[in-house]
Amino acid sequence: MFASNQFIFVLIGCISTALLLISCIRSFLPKRQFFPRPVITAFESQMFLRLKHAFPHYHVLAQVAFSALITSEHYNIRSKFNRKVTDFVILDQEMRVIAVIELDDPSHIGKELEDQKRDRMLKEAGYRVQRYTKIPSIKQLQMDIR
Repeated sequence: MFASNQFIFVLIGCISTALLLISCIRSFLPKRQFFPRPVITAFESQMFLRLKHAFPHYHVLAQVAFSALITSEHYNIRSKFNRKVTDFVILDQEMRVIAVIELDDPSHIGKELEDQKRDRMLKEAGYRVQRYTKIPSIKQLQMDIR
């Protein structure tokens, strides 16, 4: 009995020492500064799948930077769009933009003026912008984007 008590005492001591060493070593390791995050929200994922079903012969891109769609010769104008991202872009087989799709969830409430400015930029560049507050049916998408 005395030997089993000693064994338990030694085992607890070893485990405690290991935990103490791990916590000390961890403080010397570099802290993570970057963490993964989802590319699109669950709501946007549903829209992505709906777009793929509605347009099986087209390419659907998500989270496309405005700077990939528009440009300007003036740097001060570029600063107006260089950090903006559109929700979806639909491309035909020749990789031409068919439409830009914006999906407005409740976070867009109160940002209607900003959304209008974004739409104006894209439309001035020659793009068709379609904005939805809920996920439309496949038929509605096909009617809206021909």
